[in-house]
Formats: sequence, structure tokens, C-alpha cells
Amino acid sequence: MSRLFIALWPDESLRQALRDWREACPGGVGTRPVAPEQLHLTLHFLGQVPSQQIAQLRCALRLPLRAFELRFSRCERWPGGVLVVSPDAVPPALAELHAALGEVLRRLGLPTEARAFRPHITLARRHKGPLPSAAAAALRWDVRGYVLVESGARAGGGYAVLEAYD
Repeated sequence: MSRLFIALWPDESLRQALRDWREACPGGVGTRPVAPEQLHLTLHFLGQVPSQQIAQLRCALRLPLRAFELRFSRCERWPGGVLVVSPDAVPPALAELHAALGEVLRRLGLPTEARAFRPHITLARRHKGPLPSAAAAALRWDVRGYVLVESGARAGGGYAVLEAYD
């Protein structure tokens, strides 16, 4: 069994910019920042998937992708102290990708989230500090692909990209 999810995976420059945003929002004692190499935007969380199903899944997830841009201009804190950045708007191409991937998962008998899709990147947990009214500079992300990721694949619970889709 492997714990899997499908995500948008930022490049190194966007990871650095997101880390800078997080550092501009210190959360105080107990804040748990997300490691820069683990920053991502989850499209679908699959949970535990049987090893014998992964090869089929890797193939089935290869869908045509219409590139799109995400813009981020502020941090927000969700309940429980989860510090996130959410896109200013959800482009139709992102909503279409999410829906198409969900259909593939349902056809394969894999779970999909019952809640409405709320795209975001988690920057920290247990955040209690103040939030700036606006970021120093808005971030742009030209999305041209997505990935299938195994969680807990590395020592210390890191992530391993199993397949990249362009």
C-alpha cells in the first residue's frame, strides 16, 4: 500500500517566494512551517492505494492539460491555525482538470473528496500570529503540469513524485 495524492507542484522559484511569504507571517511558539520541498497544491488525496493498482493509476492519470495561471495576493488562516495561500480566482482550466482527474479516480474505484474543491497551498500549521493585510508582491504561477505523489516515501515522512504529467 502507498499513500498517494495528485498535486500541482511548484518550481524552486515559486517555493522560495512562498517561503518568503511564510516568513513574513511568523506564527509564534508552536507554529509548524511546511518544509519548502513539500509545498504543493493538492488536486486529489487518494489515501492508501494497493501497490498492484499504481501502474494502472499512473497510466490512467495521463490527461490532456490546458495550461493556466494562478495568482496569489494574500495569506489567510483557516480554522485550527492552518496558514494557507489560495488563488485569487479558480481558472476554468483548473476546475476542469480537477473534475477530469476525479472522474478517472471514480472509474478506478478510488475515493474522491466529498467536500467542494478549495485549492490552496498550506504554508504552516498551528499558526497564531498576525497576518499582513496584503503580500509584498503578488505571485504568479504558470501551471503546465501536475504530479502523482507518494506521501511518507522517504525517511522523515517526505514526498516522492512518482509521475509527472505535462
